[in-house]
Amino acid sequence: MKISSETLNILKSYTTINPSIYVEPGSIIKTISPQKTIVASAEVNDVFDSNFGIYDLNQFLSVTTLFEDPDFVFDDKSVLIKNKSSSVEYFYTDKEMITIPPAKDIQLPDKVIDFKLPVDVIKSTMQAANVLQLPEWSVLGQDGNIKILVSDTKNSTGNVYNAVVGKTDEDFNIIFKVENLKFMYNDYNVSISSKGISHFMTDDGKIQYWIATESR
Repeated sequence: MKISSETLNILKSYTTINPSIYVEPGSIIKTISPQKTIVASAEVNDVFDSNFGIYDLNQFLSVTTLFEDPDFVFDDKSVLIKNKSSSVEYFYTDKEMITIPPAKDIQLPDKVIDFKLPVDVIKSTMQAANVLQLPEWSVLGQDGNIKILVSDTKNSTGNVYNAVVGKTDEDFNIIFKVENLKFMYNDYNVSISSKGISHFMTDDGKIQYWIATESR
């Protein structure tokens, strides 16, 4: 089979969440962080016929770059990556060696807020967090607005970056660790629960993330 560049890009983004991955048969690829604070799911155009585990996903993806438009032949214990003149037999790792995400999608109880998060706000706030070296990304309901704040709540005189993303009648302040925001750059529909979990989903529902929030 061929693996599309779209699927390879998703797998590449997953390396920031978990260095390993276990793929089940079908077109849904999931991963979970070792700390279980991030779960990601993507529906891809490729269909995998069998399950397999990759211990070093970055290495596996690097191997694929050795070939131009490679074919992938998945066997019981390994995958053969090949073109007309060259090949690599890449062996799987045991499922027990990998942190596996839950089989069913997480349902959010007791939602606090729903809003749309544009990709340009994601880019600007993450850039601000990097430039200003700020550890927290918050969703704040204040004065009728929904704002994204990048700050350090432990430093009352520290720098703060904010962007307005919507309107609300509620007051709330939900904090995320910047280090847990490992999503691909897209527009997302965001739902946040009071029970310490959030859901980010693209309009087509194909890319989803469940990310833990921080208690105050």
